[in-house]
Amino acid sequence: MIRILIAEDMRILRETLIALLELEDDLEVVAELASGDRIVPTALRHRPDVAVIDIDLPGTDGLSAAAELHTVLPECRTLILTGLGRPGTLRRAIAAHVSGFIVKDAPSRELVDAVRRVAAGDRVIDAKLALAALEASDNPLSPREAEVLKRHAAGASAAEIAADMHLSYGTVRNYLAAAVSKLGARNRVDAVRIAEEAGWL
Repeated sequence: MIRILIAEDMRILRETLIALLELEDDLEVVAELASGDRIVPTALRHRPDVAVIDIDLPGTDGLSAAAELHTVLPECRTLILTGLGRPGTLRRAIAAHVSGFIVKDAPSRELVDAVRRVAAGDRVIDAKLALAALEASDNPLSPREAEVLKRHAAGASAAEIAADMHLSYGTVRNYLAAAVSKLGARNRVDAVRIAEEAGWL
């Protein structure tokens, strides 16, 4: 019997996933939760074989939770579900040691098969997304430019970013201008959009 933990914040989707998986004789959902910060403690309590984790969760995002889970409970393999398959996000998922990465609009049989394959030790990645990741260009932003742009995307002003990062106001403006230029964006909002779609923030 393959023991499964489901982490999905949308109740209808979570209940649908549980119902789908429990139709199978060899699959058992042993835990369900709606926030990322509960994944590790719940997994330590229930010891699932596979954690099916939504990438966008409140508390702690799915990729951060997957990385922590890999560290504290490496025998539990992770399968990430995402609504938007982006090459940069896939690269981050691989860096977090996930075992599987599939999009939510995949056929239900694909999800069931992915759970079994991940439990067996295989790595399962959506084929179109894997190809897109191979073809995607590398992140042109420096770590500091990416951090400044990420904080800007979260709503922080240049002055707030400067204070938080112990930089001058002018330096922050220069980082934001460099990000806009390197990404070929029209403005800061467009730079955020481009970087987020590529999975660079």
